[in-house]
Amino acid sequence: MALAASGLSAAASQLHLLPDAQPQCVFAGDARKINVVWHNAGDRTVDETIHLRMIQTTSATAVLLAEADWKELETLPHQTILESAQLDFPAVKAETKFLIQWLADTNQILGTTEVLVYPTNLLAELKPLIKGTRIGVYDPQDELKPLLKNLPVDFDDLEKSGLTNFSGKLAMLGPFTSRTQMPDGFAKEVKALAKKNVSVVWFQAASGPNEKPTPSFYSVTENTNSIIVVQPALVSDLSENPQAQRNLIYFCRLALEPQPLALPELTTQP
Repeated sequence: MALAASGLSAAASQLHLLPDAQPQCVFAGDARKINVVWHNAGDRTVDETIHLRMIQTTSATAVLLAEADWKELETLPHQTILESAQLDFPAVKAETKFLIQWLADTNQILGTTEVLVYPTNLLAELKPLIKGTRIGVYDPQDELKPLLKNLPVDFDDLEKSGLTNFSGKLAMLGPFTSRTQMPDGFAKEVKALAKKNVSVVWFQAASGPNEKPTPSFYSVTENTNSIIVVQPALVSDLSENPQAQRNLIYFCRLALEPQPLALPELTTQP
């Protein structure tokens, strides 16, 4: 029996979880998708039941929230496979770090996934930025309006009322799937809107294959107001992607409170 147990342990030790370059980000709620990449570094096939532990952490504490079997995983020698797990995360009031430990035989840790969990009302952070005014939204893809309807934020549909009639402090234009969704003279209307003391965040359509490369985002000044031009990849999958919503909030804040560009801060090497 001892030899058999040793063999199982050796097989499991061949299997490990490849670390993520960055923490994964999800909203609180049920069945959130977490990606995991497994690698069998050995010369034998590994057939192992994988367990998981979910731990919620703060700067001072770590609380075990759940422990369960995940699935039986078979990996061939030197094989790398991509899997996903559907996990339930509790409601949180702010960004909260969770650790998912992946184990063999309930005690041998094969790797850890760091997950940042966000509240589902993340875009409520827009409210203090606009200081009681309304947001203008030009949203042909209907991505922003459903999110804003569930928040304490008033907005005008600029597709119906027009850009020239808007008088709030902030307008969000897009995302667009193509430039054909923008009517003729749209850029002139955007410039006129900024000259009326409106800060603008303009989410562009994706560039064509033969177009010149452009920055992921940049700022254009009209009078003293900013137009922040943003490439669509930075706000993709808004309803399910917390990072996309965080990016949107950042660009809105940058439009309302412009900051000069600066070189990146580099950590001093010892």
